[in-house]
Amino acid sequence: MTAQVDAVILAGGMARRMGGNDKGLVELENRPMIEHAIDRIRPQVKEILINANRNQNRYSEFGFNVISDQDSGYLGPLAGMITAMSNTQADYLLVVPCDCPLLPTDLVARMLAKLTAEDAELAVASDGKREQPVVMLLKPSLRASMKAFLDAGERKIDFWYAKHHYVVAEFSDQPNAFVNVNTPEQKQQLGEAIANEKNH
Repeated sequence: MTAQVDAVILAGGMARRMGGNDKGLVELENRPMIEHAIDRIRPQVKEILINANRNQNRYSEFGFNVISDQDSGYLGPLAGMITAMSNTQADYLLVVPCDCPLLPTDLVARMLAKLTAEDAELAVASDGKREQPVVMLLKPSLRASMKAFLDAGERKIDFWYAKHHYVVAEFSDQPNAFVNVNTPEQKQQLGEAIANEKNH
């Protein structure tokens, strides 16, 4: 029996470096940024959840369940992950940010293979140079551990997963897979990269 995988797209942040604009709704190549992420992961998972703390009605237009942080106050990605783990019955939950439009189309397959081969609790993606803490495949049963970590005032995701049996899934063959958009300048560069990809 194949494992069931759901996904959560994290769109709950403040996006301070984007002038406070809701990052998932910022247009890239004439489409909201989150739509690029949806296109990449939709074929790879059973259900998609969108974690958003504002513009929920706008996000619901994409046709997926929109969930807001159970802990209010913009506590960061961990809060969104904890909420998503409460809202899935799947064996594994894929976590991705809303501002990575070039996510690998084989993200789940490779992370799941690595995780099961080593009987780990979670897999973290890497671009070959560094780990990407907000791109994870994890067991929803880790929710209690993550909640305790957040409740203790901790925020850094990599500190949390270091406490668990985790593996790193390498995507060095796709160096741009996790390029994300934090500033208007990066948005322009990424738009050019996507346009070039289409033209080749």
